[in-house]
Amino acid sequence: MTVTTMNIDIYVGVIQFIVLLLSLSVHESAHAWTADRLGDPTARHLGRVSLNPLVHADLIGTILFPLIGIFSLGGIMFGWAKPVPVNVGRLRNPTRDHMLVAAAGPISNLLVATVLFTCLMVMKSVSAEGAETIYRVVYYQFSGNSVLVPLTTVAYQALILNVVLAVFNLIPVAPLDGAAVLSGLLPRSLADAVDQMQSYGFIMLIALLYMGIPSMLFSPVVAFVRSYLLV
Repeated sequence: MTVTTMNIDIYVGVIQFIVLLLSLSVHESAHAWTADRLGDPTARHLGRVSLNPLVHADLIGTILFPLIGIFSLGGIMFGWAKPVPVNVGRLRNPTRDHMLVAAAGPISNLLVATVLFTCLMVMKSVSAEGAETIYRVVYYQFSGNSVLVPLTTVAYQALILNVVLAVFNLIPVAPLDGAAVLSGLLPRSLADAVDQMQSYGFIMLIALLYMGIPSMLFSPVVAFVRSYLLV
């Protein structure tokens, strides 16, 4: 496939949007599945143990914001899905299990990223054409008629996005998953103090985004992954 008549930004943007929908579905279904396994069937009863993007999509966070970011703000993609409801009181070990439910989302993204990274590394190792295709895709050069081009583009964009989702969601500020993970790891007295601070979590998150802190966290990880694909 050769991208000639289609604008490259639109081509990549469409792929990123599809990848985002699927990646958020993996993330949220992991929360729901883990909660169900640990004693709380609330999300399962609502149909959230599913990879169907429609059951997780939020009109503003999953559709509107990402499309605006991808196509109007120079590819800056920001979005979210509907939170998975968790009844902590129904979990068998509320403190520990709430932490595990929260961690399941980022872990699922890391697993997806690991599988895709492994596939791309194998492709690079066994085929000179594969290695060249990866190199071109990383640098947004989509020439060539091979089916490898779109497949590699999807795999690469999904790899990067899942790495970003995992790192970003582990930031220990509510409403991100890292807040519950940190609370579960700390002694109860410290956890209670941290939980009280989380009432200001949204303001803190906006401040972190304004200062570019999340990018500082995931950019080195993305650069590390890219370096292995290109070496």
